[in-house]
Amino acid sequence: MVVENCTVFAEFVFLGLSSKQEVQRVLFVCFLFVYGTTVGMILLILLIKMDSRLHTPMYFFLSNLSFCDVCLSSCVSPKILADFLSEEKTIAYKFCWIQLYFGEMFGDTECLMLAVMAYDRYIAICNPLLYTIAMNRKLSIMLVLLSYTMGWMNSTIQTYLTFQLSFCKSNTINHFACEIPPLLALATSDTSFNEIIMFLFGTIILGCSIFTVFLSYSYIIATILRMKTAEGRYKAFSTCASHLSTVGLFHGTLLYMYFRPSSSYSMDTDKMTSVFYIVVIPMLNPLIYSLRNKDVKGALRKTVNTQLCPG
Repeated sequence: MVVENCTVFAEFVFLGLSSKQEVQRVLFVCFLFVYGTTVGMILLILLIKMDSRLHTPMYFFLSNLSFCDVCLSSCVSPKILADFLSEEKTIAYKFCWIQLYFGEMFGDTECLMLAVMAYDRYIAICNPLLYTIAMNRKLSIMLVLLSYTMGWMNSTIQTYLTFQLSFCKSNTINHFACEIPPLLALATSDTSFNEIIMFLFGTIILGCSIFTVFLSYSYIIATILRMKTAEGRYKAFSTCASHLSTVGLFHGTLLYMYFRPSSSYSMDTDKMTSVFYIVVIPMLNPLIYSLRNKDVKGALRKTVNTQLCPG
């Protein structure tokens, strides 16, 4: 159909990660393992829900971070897996809209959740006697709801503006998912306003998150260095190591993707970066927390022993 010399496409076509069948088969196995592991982290959410010892603000935030990880990966991974087994990698216009909307929302929410978790660690280490009062249930719920709300607002604005653009000349996206940068590259109408809004909101959300993390850990490190015993310093730092690892992976990837010089921009590099923060990091985050956290491992052993030996 042609309206005002503009072809209206009913679907988009992905170029994907590779056009070689043998490579796609290998990638299918790898992505299936990664996504299966990510979805398996729902067990971590259930474990936190079931064990009363994990009913603390830190694990409440961790369960929401894990939920965002599963949802973020689920926005893209099933479609990628299906495309590896299909010759035509197409997605309907409305499903592209849905994929972009929820991918942006859960990605932004996860970014803000990491800032909330940094603030939680600041209160726990710098003001331990006031922790239960300062980080109460009501405040914890409010911080989580604020993160989801800001993610929803940004996603709504970005998705609406993106799909107000015209895509007249081609419907082939040089990517494996509907994300803002490749869609802007495909658009035939002026994208300057979209780019300004994307940069502005990205700076606000990512900037606020990084600033909160930096400020919180500045106080945390100062407090740890003032501790008199090496054991106390080690214990305090060990509670932050998992969070710092997660922050470094997620924020580092987003900074590289959205704030690198335009002269170094490459769609192939962009695809690899997207794979890392949409597919790989959601699998790594819960694993990092689970494997390094003795409370989580203890709760898991208790649950397994209870199931095996109910008497």
